[in-house]
Amino acid sequence: MDKIDSSISVISDCTYPTPLKFAGRDSTAAIRYRRDSDRIHIFPCSRGGEEHATAPTFERAGPREFITGDPSRMTAAILTCGGLCPGLNDVIRGLVMSLSHHYGVKKILGVRYGYAGLVPNGHSPLELTPENVDDIHRDGGTILGTSRGRQDVPASVQTLLDWKVNLLFIIGGDGTQRGALELAEEFKRLDAPVAVIGIPKTIDNDIMWVDQSFGFDTAVQIAARVVNDAHVEAKSAERCIGVVKVMGRDSGFIASNAALASLEANVVLIPEVPFSLHETDGLLDFLEQRIRENDHAVIVVAEGAGQEHFGKNSDAAITDASGNKQHQDIGDLLCEKIQQHFELKQHPVNIKYLDPSYSVRSASASSTDRIYCTRLAHSAVHAAMAGKTGMMVSRWSGCFAHIPLGMVTRGRRKIDPTGSLWRTVLEATGQPCLSNGAHPAQQPHS
Repeated sequence: MDKIDSSISVISDCTYPTPLKFAGRDSTAAIRYRRDSDRIHIFPCSRGGEEHATAPTFERAGPREFITGDPSRMTAAILTCGGLCPGLNDVIRGLVMSLSHHYGVKKILGVRYGYAGLVPNGHSPLELTPENVDDIHRDGGTILGTSRGRQDVPASVQTLLDWKVNLLFIIGGDGTQRGALELAEEFKRLDAPVAVIGIPKTIDNDIMWVDQSFGFDTAVQIAARVVNDAHVEAKSAERCIGVVKVMGRDSGFIASNAALASLEANVVLIPEVPFSLHETDGLLDFLEQRIRENDHAVIVVAEGAGQEHFGKNSDAAITDASGNKQHQDIGDLLCEKIQQHFELKQHPVNIKYLDPSYSVRSASASSTDRIYCTRLAHSAVHAAMAGKTGMMVSRWSGCFAHIPLGMVTRGRRKIDPTGSLWRTVLEATGQPCLSNGAHPAQQPHS
């Protein structure tokens, strides 16, 4: 493995005493300030001894005793990018409350519609205050609006400089974090002391170096209820197959965890593990056996699974505005192939197809996600005040940490087909190997 550089850049020295008064460095009765020397091992399972002592580490998140300057003279900006995800408003609220109440920042700007809001002569920003964000956590979506796609970096930086922004918080997925890194590098090139802090947002749970992304717990809860609904429908009709398509463009975390949460799925199909349809011992063979013995079946499929079954066109380089490959609809294809197969056998089946994607995306956050969003937001504010830049706040191995954006943007987190999560899915569903001897493609996993 290449040497890991987990160092975090800073925009200036920290010599200004923090206005936070809830902690004392030497107090045993109070919360302590964090030091940059407080670290967490990147690979917590590394062996002991000298190897453990020299193993790479991440900087721990948390409030510092000294910050870069007087917060009352700073201007902060917040933007959200990409698809909707439960918890966006919770993060926005947490940022505004911490900036205002913890540090006394007087001017907080909400950028409209993601990076598109930084286009010169575009949307005017919203002024965010504790009063106008007080109850936004009750609703799904984002009060700032969102968009996909890259914008001109120098022009975006100039807009932020015109607004006199010192602290920039960017909430989004891996593509958004690549954009954040570009902005941080442009500020550095201009020698402009602006702290750029990324906050990971992906309902698919596929950002590198994140234990679990916010909104994922909510997504699994909702998806699991839909899997239960599909099971009820399938059991209540003769020769019935319930098909539930969930989000998961390149990673099958929602599909796998929803199946485990419901314990009603008989088959789980994910992008990381190819499957056969018509071949011996493929999916259709298994469904024949399942219907013959139990009269019903439930399939949970991630949206990015089975793209190999669309033929040559499945490899076409069609992408969305964020540069993500546009997948074809595996849910419709499965329903069509299953229907055709059983009709040819002269034993037709009923198919109940459920797609809860937009219901999941637009939901308000669960209690667990709400707590997580608030803690992420506070960690992001503490990092910005300490002058950190070009980094993302994350929860890694159960601890909040600072992750360089250069590490975040190197790949996507995926399920390991040989790992414990996928093994548990196979054990819980009882599904056989459906790959007909095919081996999953090698992918970066974490």
